[in-house]
Amino acid sequence: MTTPITTTRHGDVLIITSNNPPVNALGHSVREGIVNGIEEANRDAEVKAVVIIAEGQTFFAGADISEFGTPKSFEYPALPQVVDIIENCTKPVVAAIHGTAFGGGLEVALASHYRVAVPSAKLGVPEVKLGLLPGAGGTQRLPRVAGVRKALEMAATGNPVSATEAYEAGLVDRLIEGDLLQHAVAFAEEVKDTRPLPKSSERDDKLQEARDDPGLFDEFRQANARKFRGFDAPEYNIRAIQTAVEKPYAEGVLEERKLFLELMSGTQARAQQYFFFAERKASKIDGVPDGTRPRDIRKVGVIGAGTMGGGISMNFLSAGIPVTIVEMQQEALDRGTGVMLKNYQATASKGKMTQEQVGHAMGLLTPSLNLEDLADCDLIIEAVFENMDVKKDIFGKLDQIAKPGAILASNTSYLNIDEIAATTSRPQDVLGLHFFSPANIMKLLEVVRGAKTAPDVLVTAMQLAKKIRKVAVVAGVTYGFIGNRMLIPRQTQAMQLLLEGATPQQIDKVHVDFGMPMGPFQMADLAGVDIGWHRDPTRIENIRDALCAVDRWGQKKGAGFYDYDEKRRPSPSPKVQEIIEDFRAKAGVTPREITDQEIIERTLYTMVNEGALILEGGFAQRASDIDVVWVYGYGWPVYRGGPMFWADTEGLPKIVEGLKRQLDRLGPDFRLSQLLVSKAEASEKISKV
Repeated sequence: MTTPITTTRHGDVLIITSNNPPVNALGHSVREGIVNGIEEANRDAEVKAVVIIAEGQTFFAGADISEFGTPKSFEYPALPQVVDIIENCTKPVVAAIHGTAFGGGLEVALASHYRVAVPSAKLGVPEVKLGLLPGAGGTQRLPRVAGVRKALEMAATGNPVSATEAYEAGLVDRLIEGDLLQHAVAFAEEVKDTRPLPKSSERDDKLQEARDDPGLFDEFRQANARKFRGFDAPEYNIRAIQTAVEKPYAEGVLEERKLFLELMSGTQARAQQYFFFAERKASKIDGVPDGTRPRDIRKVGVIGAGTMGGGISMNFLSAGIPVTIVEMQQEALDRGTGVMLKNYQATASKGKMTQEQVGHAMGLLTPSLNLEDLADCDLIIEAVFENMDVKKDIFGKLDQIAKPGAILASNTSYLNIDEIAATTSRPQDVLGLHFFSPANIMKLLEVVRGAKTAPDVLVTAMQLAKKIRKVAVVAGVTYGFIGNRMLIPRQTQAMQLLLEGATPQQIDKVHVDFGMPMGPFQMADLAGVDIGWHRDPTRIENIRDALCAVDRWGQKKGAGFYDYDEKRRPSPSPKVQEIIEDFRAKAGVTPREITDQEIIERTLYTMVNEGALILEGGFAQRASDIDVVWVYGYGWPVYRGGPMFWADTEGLPKIVEGLKRQLDRLGPDFRLSQLLVSKAEASEKISKV
């Protein structure tokens, strides 16, 4: 039986090497092999030092995710035992880091007596992103080695640091240029006679900064309050690091273990781990023949240089793919390309790009006023006004212009891709690519699979999404696809609740308290109340029409469902209340007290129901895909896992009961999902990966 861990000798240095592709995850056999290697070093009098190194693309990049939640992850030697055995080795242990040392990988490095790394390496403890904390002494060793502030930044945010930053913090003892193994062995030779061995758990010097500044922890909490809102794990990481400052190491690790187990047994950790797998599952495409190869995309065309077209273009330019962008008027073209340059320069001013990179990206852009200039493009994305007739006209022209085999895509948010594809002689080459605004920032991409979309077109779109750093989800052809179709009942019910007695601020507060970044009316004001408005101020059929008719179009006008000051801070609007009361009077509605629970049932439970209807219709491949759409596209709190996972944590019988309780108020168009009902009756879950 082969083992992922081997040991070799180089003089008096024992080299423990991991070869566990693809990321040297710390599964049981790896942990066991490391322990055996350390025990071999302890037994052999000729061994004077140890180097732990990994083959392949990375050092230990974390736990083995296939062992999550299984007994194997706790079998001896569990990771806390492994790191203690490393630290208690009687010979100096040097961790030689390349690629990433993440999570348990960094805990192995922290337990080693020394750490060396190549400059390109990254070090981090991302457990907080899975609703956890580093539970093998990481919260106790990290502040002792890197300092309390650096430990807080790394553990509570989960963001990694570069090897250079780690070196400056004292987390890495030496940066290695050249052959890592050769230099790590040479370093081990240098330190082999050093005694006492520098044990991370015994260090105390770097804790002094926090002892001298007891307000440090609360300052960190306040500085990150918005980012951490609603999450349990960041606070638990902070508390664990605070324990490292206040208590001896032996007591600190006990507290760390207690906090770890509390998180591990909580709903948030389950939700965040579920979502971790859901995101990976989303890239899998059902119904595509094995061996389907993607088409080669070397040049992209974009029609429309507005907010969406410009943002879409930036994704490809940033990935090094040339773009030809087409507009009808020179003024619109110049304005659009100017905004793109301004966005790139803003990124550069934050240090996230160099001016050279800005120049390179913009140098790949070809502005044009002629559709014919798209003839040599491999992918053409239409990003114009959301109007079926306009889109059909464009696709009819593209059918004549685009080269054979070119993929034709629409960035529509709602419209029927099959109807658009039918205007061409090549419906197999047509699909939807629904980018979310702002398209150069938002990670979600709904890939809409038409009835005749060819398998290789779908595969191409999904692979291209990864290249431009998007999280792609396959959606079927239905009005609004996945995300916007579920948004419709939420917005419809929110508007109806205004008529019945709720206020915009009450409804928005329920959603913000739930964990959403903003409520339905805050979102409408930000996006623009006038989006999709018919533009006739004399035609007032609902509250939104009335707002638009008096120029209350949202934040851009300083007034929408809320009034806004010069800094765009909202306040309740007497004018809006007057409009609502006018509509109530016309509809003969007597306002009543609306409870927060009713708001949840009518705006969130209805979303779950719509998600179930989407699954029933085959418009989403799996429930977890729906959750990915809502977390990445609409800010659903990841600690709740997504609407379908949340429904399971609430209990499907509770969801169905709440919907039935509201049936009379949900309107004649509401249809209760039979999938949801049957799952509830069978005590089954709807979300699974």
